[in-house]
Amino acid sequence: MWKMEPNSLADKSVWANNSRCYINGKAKNVTAALYRKQDINLLRQQLKKYEQENNEKFFELNINKFIDANKQHLAEIINEAHDFIRSEAEKYPQENIVLSFSGGKDSTVTADIVTKALSNPSLVHIFGNTTLEFPTTMEYANRFRDNHPQAIFQVAENREQHFMDMCEEIGPPARLMRWCCSMFKTGPITRVINNLYRNQQILTFYGIRRYESVSRSKYNRVEKNSESVKIQQQTVAAPIFNWKDIDVWLYILEEGIDFNDAYRLGYDRVGCWCCPNNTGRAQFLSSIFMPDKSAKWHNFLVNFAKKIGKPDPEVYVETGKWKARQGGNGLSSAKTVKLQFTNCTSEENSKIYKLFRPYGDELINMFIPFGRVAPELGQKLLQETIVLDSATNVPIISIQPFAQDGYDYAVKVKTMNVKDHEGIQRMVGYQIRKYNACRRCLKCESLCRTGAISIVGDSYYIDAEKCVHCKKCMNAKFLAGGCTMDKYLRTK
Repeated sequence: MWKMEPNSLADKSVWANNSRCYINGKAKNVTAALYRKQDINLLRQQLKKYEQENNEKFFELNINKFIDANKQHLAEIINEAHDFIRSEAEKYPQENIVLSFSGGKDSTVTADIVTKALSNPSLVHIFGNTTLEFPTTMEYANRFRDNHPQAIFQVAENREQHFMDMCEEIGPPARLMRWCCSMFKTGPITRVINNLYRNQQILTFYGIRRYESVSRSKYNRVEKNSESVKIQQQTVAAPIFNWKDIDVWLYILEEGIDFNDAYRLGYDRVGCWCCPNNTGRAQFLSSIFMPDKSAKWHNFLVNFAKKIGKPDPEVYVETGKWKARQGGNGLSSAKTVKLQFTNCTSEENSKIYKLFRPYGDELINMFIPFGRVAPELGQKLLQETIVLDSATNVPIISIQPFAQDGYDYAVKVKTMNVKDHEGIQRMVGYQIRKYNACRRCLKCESLCRTGAISIVGDSYYIDAEKCVHCKKCMNAKFLAGGCTMDKYLRTK
């Protein structure tokens, strides 16, 4: 990065963290602009040329000193973590204890320290393969599985959707719009949990640390609040919540644990290789070690910038402004989240909602959370369906297809025998938005504690036998706007 000869730092202690590089303990700031100035092809050639000379002898000498100097500190944080793990684990059967495994250093340490604290090598590990993992992450996950033959190792993966196809439709994920998390990680993990545990509550140990970011510093070490956990079926606990980055490395190096080789290449965090939260250095390293994927992603971002009308697409991408985008401005798919309705002039408490696809059984099925759906009670000539309150069996909603000027497709929804007509219609609007805008992000599956909601093919399905009418899937506390697409596709 600075003007120096190859391997001139071979006999120095070098440590990279965020935007700083520490050389023999002295910090040097490295800006994103400096990374952009580098000749990637030249660096790639030099790495190849000096590959044989690049060894870890000096690094290992320094590490031994580092470990010896911190033995007491390490023993203290390990003992505290073990006590915490045992205290939380005793509240659950051990078969209901899960380890969240990402392939990163924090989840690696968490998996190791929990296994040792509970003296149980047969715990369930769930690896969320987002399909956007570093190649070294996939290699490490395979090694981990081979090295832990007694562990129950489950892989959660969304095999029904393709990340780039979704980027074309709803735009690339941004810092505040990471739709990919629920679609390619949380959702698939929820499916694995549902398959293993049905509606049982589980305890998941994961590698969250409060020093990782400002947002994570606000987390609780044990999180069971239904408004805070992403998957309603689990309580999450963080054994290394108070550990610093250097503590994690101290544990790995002292315990001699195998770890993801991405860290040896200079990455300081391992997740999705194209994540908008990645640092400038991570992008720089990916352009060196993953040139084809990086070039493809860069070209997509430039074309997307043109598509949404950015005046200087290259600058928009190079300066990282794409990471700050909000909403669906410039995207044709944005129209599907705009809830359009008119009040029916002939019937009180009735609204006529615009649909972006034909009225059908899937839409009627989305009213199951309100109560028992009873098509047999409606007027057959009007194709009316009645919804009964689940507690009183009194009719509360009438649904029927409707012809409305200006709407290709429409549905009329009337509320009755309720105190809060507007409140019910607000939740109806949430379900209509889901019907119009659902992109199978799997967020609703994660919200449902009983596993009643599932995406079957291209359809959103609610199992009437499993639904307990808790209405979380229609509550803004848990799902703002009633559908995650409202956040990702909303326009000014």
